[in-house]
Amino acid sequence: MNLLTMVKLTQRINAKELDLGISDEASWHAKFKDSAYVYVGRSPYDLTEGDLLAVFEQYGEVVDVNLVRDKGTGKSKGFAFVAYEDQRSTNLAVDNLNGAKVLGRIIKVEHRGEYLKREEEEDDETKEKKREARGVCRAFQRRECTRGDSCKFSHDENRELLIPVGETKIGEVPGEIE
Repeated sequence: MNLLTMVKLTQRINAKELDLGISDEASWHAKFKDSAYVYVGRSPYDLTEGDLLAVFEQYGEVVDVNLVRDKGTGKSKGFAFVAYEDQRSTNLAVDNLNGAKVLGRIIKVEHRGEYLKREEEEDDETKEKKREARGVCRAFQRRECTRGDSCKFSHDENRELLIPVGETKIGEVPGEIE
């Protein structure tokens, strides 16, 4: 569905709720009462965390801004997650900023339920320990793994290849016992 159509539908729903005098508990916003996060989509790529903070703190105290960036280049991917101290602020942000124009782009602001922030970047040693615990990458053993460092399994060349029962290892004579 077109972004502007979605914005107009949301505005109609809010106007209808206001006309009917629907309480906060019966509002469509009540579904997201346990989440203080909003999703911000279609944001301009040159927007920073500080810019998002300035825009979104109009509706309450912002406690977290997670502007999603490309790991390689560090450039914004055009979307973010913003958390408020008071969940009621999310209702205001969604109602007032969804469809707003920021730096010439119409942004999309929606409630975000069940948002889990990724843990801060781990050091290489911690990552390697987790990969070791998961086991060795079978595709790497076959020289077929294309994921490199992003692979969640170990690429330790010193680990022994897993050999199905009945097969022999390279250099091993069948029937010999060590």
